[in-house]
Amino acid sequence: MQELLIWGFTIGLIIIIVIPYLLKFRKAQKEGQEKQKEAIRLGADKAIAQHPQINKYTCIGCGACVAACPEGEVLSIVSGKAVIVNGLKCVGHGKCAEACPVEGITIGLGDISKRDDIPQMDEHSETNIPGIYIAGELGGLALIKNAIAQGKSVVEYISQGTRHTNENGDLDLIIVGAGPAGMSAALTATQNNLNYLLIDQQEAGGTILQYPRKKLVMTKPVELPLYGWLDHPEYAKEELLDIWQKVRIEHKIRLSTGEKLENITTESEKFIVSTSQNKYPCHNVVLALGRRGTPRKLNVPGENLAKVMYKLIDAENYNNEHLLVVGGGDSAIEAAMGLARQKNNVVTLSYRKDKFFRIKKRNEERVKESIREGKINLMLDSNVKEIKSDSVLIKSSE
Repeated sequence: MQELLIWGFTIGLIIIIVIPYLLKFRKAQKEGQEKQKEAIRLGADKAIAQHPQINKYTCIGCGACVAACPEGEVLSIVSGKAVIVNGLKCVGHGKCAEACPVEGITIGLGDISKRDDIPQMDEHSETNIPGIYIAGELGGLALIKNAIAQGKSVVEYISQGTRHTNENGDLDLIIVGAGPAGMSAALTATQNNLNYLLIDQQEAGGTILQYPRKKLVMTKPVELPLYGWLDHPEYAKEELLDIWQKVRIEHKIRLSTGEKLENITTESEKFIVSTSQNKYPCHNVVLALGRRGTPRKLNVPGENLAKVMYKLIDAENYNNEHLLVVGGGDSAIEAAMGLARQKNNVVTLSYRKDKFFRIKKRNEERVKESIREGKINLMLDSNVKEIKSDSVLIKSSE
């Protein structure tokens, strides 16, 4: 009788604890598989830049990485292992790697052999041309933190090498691009007493200059050489530009603006960097260029009309307007929301896919709210066919 009671108690515990767990586990597995199939259908399963690299032999499928991701839906658990279900949403925060209890995740670029938009680089960010280095966004890395860290590490490596100033007084290095990576590289060059010059076709700030006014930029704590820690979770565009201006003045950064890079040639074991203004002989070149210099166009009739713009700096200049925003990335979403907040604007957002799948979680939540409130008219699965002087022709499946 006592044995029957024990067995009955044990079976009862199994029913109460184990079965609900198994049902919950099966539901999570099914959801993960559905997300993975949807991502494959939309072409979002493959990351285009940095992303979590999961060690399948180490992963225990605990889901800590899934819960830690601030962007949401980048990772899921499928068949007991963590997998990428939306690689395009990953911006390299690294929270998943920090949360993994078995250290089964690293953040990297993975196989970029088929990416013709990312230069070949070694572990020191040196290209296949010795003496030419890549730092920041051009190398496929997002986030200000990564740009600053890479700009610093590249110049520290250069300072330890032998390609330094000779008796002719040539520059140790030219740094092209005065964004986070370029400013970090210049500060590190100052710190290591290198003879350098930082050039940019605009002012200090790089890609940040293209952001809309008061845009909040997410970052992780990172140490800016000679300045200290940037340890706030968010900085406004203006705050970061103030920081660049401060370090530029305090540390007498050698910056030449209004110089567009035109060519790099070699001459007697050194480089000749040609810009729109000058030619500079140097021994090393750090390309800290952003990716927003040449906007992606639609290749449709009318896209060169004066009313068509490829970046939004100040939404407050637009009131009482009918406005069309084309795109489904973070820049398009932020532009649409900024314009929708202004007085009496009618904002339409056109996107060629049937759902958003590569925007930050924060932007996704906000744009959905704006759409629900009627502030933004959404046209999914739509393509602009022609832009006219007073209208736009859009083909939509709706």
